[in-house]
Amino acid sequence: MLIPIILLVLSLAFVGFKYATTGEIFNRDVTLKGGITSTIYTDKDINTEDLQNKIPNSLVKKLTDFSTGRQVGIIVEASDISADNLKESLQKELAIELTDQNYSVEETGSSLGESFYKELITAVLIAFIFMAIVIFITFRTLIPSAAVVLSALIDIIIPLAIINLLNIKVSSAGVVAFLLLIGYSVDTDILLTTRALKRYNAPLFDRMYSSMKTGLTMTFCAIAVMVTGIILSTTPIIKEMFFIILLGLITDIFSTYFTNASILKIYCKRKNIA
Repeated sequence: MLIPIILLVLSLAFVGFKYATTGEIFNRDVTLKGGITSTIYTDKDINTEDLQNKIPNSLVKKLTDFSTGRQVGIIVEASDISADNLKESLQKELAIELTDQNYSVEETGSSLGESFYKELITAVLIAFIFMAIVIFITFRTLIPSAAVVLSALIDIIIPLAIINLLNIKVSSAGVVAFLLLIGYSVDTDILLTTRALKRYNAPLFDRMYSSMKTGLTMTFCAIAVMVTGIILSTTPIIKEMFFIILLGLITDIFSTYFTNASILKIYCKRKNIA
């Protein structure tokens, strides 16, 4: 029971330290921070890490063909640089003449990115609060309801800490993935809690074990989908969303069947719920 809780405390401390030192709870990309997104179409073999090191405050991603998996270009996201200066730097480093046929650029203002970031974070917080309200109304008991909410919190904070440890920049799609995690995390907990508290067709352990088999089936199916998407998708945004959801699904296995199940078992024994 304590293992996910300890990891939650450590993750909260890490995220809190990042916020205290940088003013952000995660690294934001240009869609949330403001900056320039450039797309270069070329079949030239490009070392993305080397290019990223030569252009300050940038992130370079490969652009591949969906059917063949062959690289057809790159995407460069950069902040604190003008579009003209970025184009000049890319032409110099890549030794490619950039024209309207092989180069496109999109610019997001810093105020727009900041506004979008705040709105998305607000949406996640409101969704989490309403989820908690629905849980408390459904079960009408403090400890089991709090255990479900705690499990959902673990499923969000631990993946967030891992994203920070890996130094991954989160886009607007990544924030939406965290929003989806709220739904992914509570389904197994609701199933477990419902069978433990409201069904008496079998002993408590058998009811909880039955819910675990159903819940793990759902979770492993979702994990298989996420892994497949990460492997086959050539779109960085899809990979980012699926990776975040994958982290949450794996975390949910431990938060649900270690922490939530243990709390429910202790609660049911004290309340003489057989």
